[in-house]
Amino acid sequence: MAKIDEIKAHIDWLKELFKILVTILVADIAGISKLYLDGDINLLFYSGVVLVIVLSISASITSKKIEKHIKELGDL
Repeated sequence: MAKIDEIKAHIDWLKELFKILVTILVADIAGISKLYLDGDINLLFYSGVVLVIVLSISASITSKKIEKHIKELGDL
């Protein structure tokens, strides 16, 4: 029973991390859009683009880990 509780706790933690990543990703995209529409293409814009890529990859990895743990929970 302890293994199930441990996996559930890990899934909950990963879900919270995923929510945070998506929230930051949405805010970053809004910031990049604002800079683009204002024609203010500078280092901040390009830093935001790199951050979008990094956050997208991180969210994808987190999602895969959640899926793996859910399958592992189903096997128990």
